[in-house]
Amino acid sequence: MSDCCTPDGSCSTSTTQGGTTIATDSRTAVYEVAGMTCGHCKSTLTKAIGDLDGVLSVDVDVPAGRVSVTTGGEPDDAEIAKVVDEAGYEVTGRAT
Repeated sequence: MSDCCTPDGSCSTSTTQGGTTIATDSRTAVYEVAGMTCGHCKSTLTKAIGDLDGVLSVDVDVPAGRVSVTTGGEPDDAEIAKVVDEAGYEVTGRAT
């Protein structure tokens, strides 16, 4: 874990752009996803979720049935569930 991250998976960093400091809050949510079986599933979900506004990164763990999504702010659970569903999979909940 980098120095900017907190135990709950949220991060707070700042960057300088044109002499102005911009604060960036990122959050990582882990979702349990049913129906994933192979590398194609991983590619499909990485692209589908990664194309959403505000998504910074996606990590799909097929064997565990989990998808970690890092967003710039609070993740939109409903929007993530919608694109997962449209891709042919099902969000069964947030992992604990």
